[in-house]
Amino acid sequence: MSSCIFCAIVAGTAPGRIVYSDDDVVGFLDIRPITRGHTLLVPRVHSSGLDDLDPSLGAALFAAGQRVGSAMRSGPMAADGVNLALNDGRAAFQTVLHTHLHVVPRRDGDKLSFAKGLVVRRDPNPDETADLVRASLEATG
Repeated sequence: MSSCIFCAIVAGTAPGRIVYSDDDVVGFLDIRPITRGHTLLVPRVHSSGLDDLDPSLGAALFAAGQRVGSAMRSGPMAADGVNLALNDGRAAFQTVLHTHLHVVPRRDGDKLSFAKGLVVRRDPNPDETADLVRASLEATG
């Protein structure tokens, strides 16, 4: 879809800090992260939501989420937990109408900083964060 920013990131025609890539899914840092390392996973093939998402791509999307989330916990990022979230439709706060899975690393006792992240939504050093997420994925194979 030509007007979809996520399709453009997948195609390499729009900037994105890519941290994950396989045959079906691309992962990149959210430009408005709730926590450091907040990653978006998107299917390479455009779908606007769950209604038009091929079930096999949905499975690949969640498998990638499991891999990225596990890497964030066991690799150098050393997260204590991970939220996986998929917002489906504007009423569910989906702001880009290309199916995407949020992988949000969490820390024990981070409720206050997590709440602040919902408001502030910025990473002071996204290049360093992208390197950290990639290193976490490389460390876990």
